[in-house]
This record gives sequence, C-alpha cells and structure tokens, in this order.
Amino acid sequence: MRERIRPVSYAVVATLAVVAIWFTPTLEKKQVFAMQPVVVSRPGLEPADFVLSPLVVEASNKELVDTLAIGGVIQSSLYNALNESGVGVLPPSARHQLAWSLADIFEYKVDMSRDLMQGDKFHVLVERLQKPNGAIIVNKVLGARLALSNGHSPLEAIHFDTPGSSTGQYYDASGMSLRAAFLRAPLVFRRISSVFGARKHPIFGEWRNHTGTDYAAAEGTPVRAIGDGVVIFAGRNGGYGNMIDIRHRNGMVSRYGHMRNFAMGMKPGTRVAMGSTIGYVGMTGWATGPHLHFEIRVNGVARDPKLALQSRSGEPIPADERSLFQKMRNQTLASLNEAHFASVAE
Repeated sequence: MRERIRPVSYAVVATLAVVAIWFTPTLEKKQVFAMQPVVVSRPGLEPADFVLSPLVVEASNKELVDTLAIGGVIQSSLYNALNESGVGVLPPSARHQLAWSLADIFEYKVDMSRDLMQGDKFHVLVERLQKPNGAIIVNKVLGARLALSNGHSPLEAIHFDTPGSSTGQYYDASGMSLRAAFLRAPLVFRRISSVFGARKHPIFGEWRNHTGTDYAAAEGTPVRAIGDGVVIFAGRNGGYGNMIDIRHRNGMVSRYGHMRNFAMGMKPGTRVAMGSTIGYVGMTGWATGPHLHFEIRVNGVARDPKLALQSRSGEPIPADERSLFQKMRNQTLASLNEAHFASVAE
C-alpha cells in the first residue's frame, strides 16, 4: 500500500510546484539609484578601516548580439592567426571554434592542411552573442574572405538565408553556392604528413612514387567519403591494409587505406553520401603510424588529389532571390573591405 501511495504523493507535489512556478509573477524593472560610499570603522579607531563602495548588479535574461570583423595574416596556421587577431574580442574557445567554422565554409574550395601558406590573409565578419551568464560565442559567420598567396583571386563567402532553409548557405560574390560535388579532404580535423609525388618510403627506405596523400591523425578518427558514390571494394589489400574504393558519378574512384576498421554496412554495392563516415583511421598494412592514405584514380590511373578535386561552384541563387542576395552581398563585402583597410592602416 505504501509503495502505491508514494508515487501519487510525488506526482501531487510536482504538480503543485509547476502550478506555483506558472503563477509566479515576473519581476518588474526597478530604477537603480547610485549609492554613496559607506565608511566602515570600529569604535575608537581613526581613521576608518576601509571604505566600502556598494555595487548594484541588475540581472538580465536577454542575449546581447553585435557584429565584429576580424582580420589577420597566416604565419603558421589559421588557428594561430585567429587566436592572435581575436584577443580581446573573443574568448579562446570561440577563437578555436571560429577557425574550424572557416575550414568548414571553405572545405569545398580549400584544404586547410595543404593549401594555406605563410602570408595568406583572411578577413571574417561574425555575429557575436553574449549569453545572460556572460559567455561569449560566435553565433554566425556572416561573411569571409580568404586571400591565398598563389596568385588566384580571393575566395569570398557570403551567408544567405534562402526561404525554407533553417541554417542558410554560403555563396561566392557572384551568387554561386560554395557547395561542390566533392570535399577537398577526407578528414574533418586534419594534419597532412606527405603529398602526391616521389618520397622516401618510411618502411623500405627507398624512393618510390607516392600515389596519393597521407593525412596523419589520431587512431579512430572518422574518415568521410569525399562525394556521393558506390563502394566497389571494402577489405584487405596488401600494403594498403584495410581499404575502401568508392566509384563516383563521373567515373572517378576515391581510395582510402590503412584504416583500423570500416563503418557498419561498408561492402561492395553500398551507396554512400558525401561526408558520411566510411571508416576510421588506423595503421594497417605498410604503415609506421596511424594515418589515412587517400588517393584519386581516374580511368585506373592515380591522379594528384589537389588537381583532380578542383571543382567549380555549385548551384546559383534562384532568380527571384537575387536582388535580396545582392543587397546582402554588398553590405557584407563593404564590411569586409572596411576591416581590410583598417588592418592595413595598423
């Protein structure tokens, strides 16, 4: 009997608590008056021991939002450059997250582990949000410009919310989506260890042609498919260790080697989507440490991934939204230009 009464009593108490909270009126705003300093002393002691200045703190449940521009020059890495440029305006955690947000925005155009060089410049326009508890985060990247020192035109990204989209997308200045048919790298958090071409083999100690790119990463790091396709091989293959081959719509094949294990369901005939996890970094086969061997094959011949994955922009802005996008683009680019001129003046 007691066991049946106890849950009922708990339910009654919880219901009463909810009703009390619901009907509790909200506090009205009160005018704050400045208070004069209070002199604190003990009898018989002169002068006063100390002066107490009262501090009035008014609580608020509102979030504060503003916009700021950050620019800098890359010396060692994008993260280090952002970490230096964002001092005083963003906490370390927000600077770190901003670096990876930029990598995500440009991941169809730039492999941040390979393409960035010393002297490259960036400018980014962000929406900064301060929460009621004082925490500061980057709520949204409104626009970004990345000027690579390879002589090409700067890459620009403008955030634009299209009707029906919950998060918005990024477009270049001409209104073409930055999303392309292929990602530029198979790992999200990546650090390159060797590139396409001849190299001294780390095991055999002789110079051999390296038919791909190695990405050093912690064992177990998820490996993602660079594009939509069909698995044509998933298994053990000599020096490649655990390997997966994926054929894409244009006939190109992407290869992923030395993996520790495969994701569930990876077998010939399995369809995979761009960005989906297909396996995990390991050191199977001829490997001296955990890393991913990645290569692109066209008509059975290995191609430099950097060249093979160079892709054009995605879909354009719909015609009925172009005028609104142009206004957003002009505002964003003007703010980025102001940030550029300010950094040059400094």
